Amino acid sequence: MRDRLILLPGWGLGISPLEPLAAALQGLDEHLRVEIEPLPELACDDLEDWLDELDATMPDDAWLGGWSLGGMLASELAARRGDRCCGVVTMASNPCFVARADWPHAMASETFDAFLKGCQSEPHTTLKRFALLCAQGAQDPRGLARLLNAGAPHTPCASLQHGLALLAKMDTRHALQAFAGPQLHLFAGADGLVPAEVAGELLTLLPDVEVGLIEQASHAFLLEAPHELAAAIQAFLHESGDD
Repeated sequence: MRDRLILLPGWGLGISPLEPLAAALQGLDEHLRVEIEPLPELACDDLEDWLDELDATMPDDAWLGGWSLGGMLASELAARRGDRCCGVVTMASNPCFVARADWPHAMASETFDAFLKGCQSEPHTTLKRFALLCAQGAQDPRGLARLLNAGAPHTPCASLQHGLALLAKMDTRHALQAFAGPQLHLFAGADGLVPAEVAGELLTLLPDVEVGLIEQASHAFLLEAPHELAAAIQAFLHESGDD
């Protein structure tokens, strides 16, 4: 199924932000099947349970990709599947979303903890704040945040909290190193959630993968630059598919 790309969304905002990218990709290659798979709504933050759910739902022998948390999960699932995955594409996905001693280019743990507490006490207000953070660095951040909020599904509060807890503890570095297939990792130059410096750090960690940076774009660059992203992804799929 080298003509099939399955995309996973980020935390809290549903599949809508990925739809312009999927349409742009289909417009570039009519033979490419692009599908958006919603994230599981599980009553736990155990990574293996999330991967079990995705593995049972998504077909083998496809390209796996995703935005932010979705890209992290796609990376882990690719490593689990090995030869059963054609390759992986991530967009604005930090191997560690929360900073660690050996991975400083990420969100400060104090900032994340405050965000998690906000999600527990006022989940919908926190989701609106998250949309603003996603749009930070865009040409029209408030307009982009409104667009993100308008498409957000009514996810149960407990599922939002479990998704955040999962995001906090994930570290995909080992998975990315273990996966031998083609990899493309795309970042935004003005991202308020995933520092642009991650692009260089990832190349140091994985010298043989492809890394791209779209300047003057926010974490929500799926909506700002869908055609630019689609062109980079389509070129990568075509090039890797010819190997």
